Amino acid sequence: MRSIELFSGAGGLALGTARAGFEHAAVVERDPDCCETLRTNQRRGIARVKDWNVVEADVKLFDYSNVGPVDFIAGGVPCQPFSLGGKHRAHEDARDMFPEFARAVAELRPRAFLVENVKGLLRTSFADYLEYIKLRLSHPLVPRGDRDWRDHRMELERIHTAGASTGLEYNVVCELLNAADYGVPQRRERVFIVGFRADLGVRWAFPKPTHSRHSLLRDQLETGAYWERHRIAAKAREALIARVPPRPKTLGGEDGLAPWRTVRDAIGDIQHVRIGHTDPSDPNHYLNPGARSYKGHTGSPWDEPAKTLKAGDHGVPGGENTLDLGDGSARYFSPREAARIQTFPDDFLITGSWTEQMRQMGNAVPVNLARVVADDVARCLSDR
Repeated sequence: MRSIELFSGAGGLALGTARAGFEHAAVVERDPDCCETLRTNQRRGIARVKDWNVVEADVKLFDYSNVGPVDFIAGGVPCQPFSLGGKHRAHEDARDMFPEFARAVAELRPRAFLVENVKGLLRTSFADYLEYIKLRLSHPLVPRGDRDWRDHRMELERIHTAGASTGLEYNVVCELLNAADYGVPQRRERVFIVGFRADLGVRWAFPKPTHSRHSLLRDQLETGAYWERHRIAAKAREALIARVPPRPKTLGGEDGLAPWRTVRDAIGDIQHVRIGHTDPSDPNHYLNPGARSYKGHTGSPWDEPAKTLKAGDHGVPGGENTLDLGDGSARYFSPREAARIQTFPDDFLITGSWTEQMRQMGNAVPVNLARVVADDVARCLSDR
């Protein structure tokens, strides 16, 4: 099934949707550093990436007339207007690209689409605008002109409540997903908006979680299976178990889900290098010096999913991009470790400086989370 990827960044969402079977007619990204990462992996012949048509362009200027018919559009719309760490300007922020995603849907008329964004989009202060986004994606052909988005929303509400046809309608659903619940070794909550063209008659719901904290705690505190998997001696487990976060007095029985994946699960087998040095076999495994740990700024523990990796203009608060070493100190994750936490394949090379590599990973959609959602979308489209 043909697709187009917008706001692709370093390619996490694009890789996930490609693994679900979508073939990208174009992968559009304006950031030159991200494009260099994608092109580097093309030159290296990385599976799925090597055949992409990477287009370095501003989506606002992109001409869809040469793309041809597509079944699916996906995009990680820039999150800064809605991020908890941003300026919270939403529709007043020039980086708000939801209108551009709606333009792509209107022009290409895909059978389905997928949008990803930060949890901050669900804040009460953005509730009216989120409703407008969903209405605009439900009825992408209704022209906007020079009107304020509030006036456009009122028109869309009248059309929507009347059940009037505008020539192109989508059934749209929105859900907050925690990546840890789907096998990603990271607590990363993201909003996904998925739409199916109404004429398809698709009955769809977001996939159920496959992993749980409950199962992880059972493996750590009751069965000991977690420590056995990592070959941790019994005498060393007591101190590690003491650092497991607060838990219920009784865990109860199995819930049928796999255990959450932890930092140790993700990077425990990566070769150790000294801080300030690079693994000669992997230029992305470089341990940058300078990490500090203090109150309110602690790293991710080994035996839990990582904190949400972030990309900040002036450093990252809260220690999200560091590893808690368990002795009161911390170190930065290497870009390769960050890529593992974001479930990128090990043969995927991230280009640029250490700061740039971490920025790309902090902004990425976890590959495996994208694949879980896209797999289910692809299944429904294949059925038709």
